Amino acid sequence: MMILYSTPASPFGRKVKIAAQHLGLADRIEIRGADVNNDADPLLKANPVGKIPALTLEDGTTLFDSRVILDYLDHLAGGNRILPASPESRYRAMVLQAACDGLIDAAILQVYERRYRPEDKWHQPWVDRQADKVARTLAALETHPTDVDDALHVGAITKACALGYLDFRFEGAWRATHPNLVAWVTQFEQAVPAFAATKPSD
Repeated sequence: MMILYSTPASPFGRKVKIAAQHLGLADRIEIRGADVNNDADPLLKANPVGKIPALTLEDGTTLFDSRVILDYLDHLAGGNRILPASPESRYRAMVLQAACDGLIDAAILQVYERRYRPEDKWHQPWVDRQADKVARTLAALETHPTDVDDALHVGAITKACALGYLDFRFEGAWRATHPNLVAWVTQFEQAVPAFAATKPSD
């Protein structure tokens, strides 16, 4: 049995859970909670960087981050499932994944600024810079909608998780000005049952 270290709130962990369910691998993975702020947490032995998600294989090898894990799960499922084999499709999916991972990173940094720093240390220009990254990426995604039925690949999974994280932590404010993305994620949720099944929580 493989072990996935994650948390219910992690959008990166959610990527792995969705991929595992879609690929029929969920029953081979045990999900364990992790406390990234606890120096005694088993996660830190599995992943010295101390970040989630981390996937420990049956032979004791640990893979991280989510992009590496998704690549591995695709390989385990026979390949060309969520990571296209043809170079053109593959790199298009990977670039979309990278853009949406960046959006998630910028959103998380905004949350962490207020969660982990004293209020008198908050630096609004820095927070605004992260918000600008999110806004620019949303604008780019809004003008380049994709159909879920075209391919359920790593880029589409990450895009859905990014939008889901904005719903979770920012009350879905993005929805008012991005109708194409709203339509896309609605279609994704209908087509991919694992998306609703992995809805984040604190």
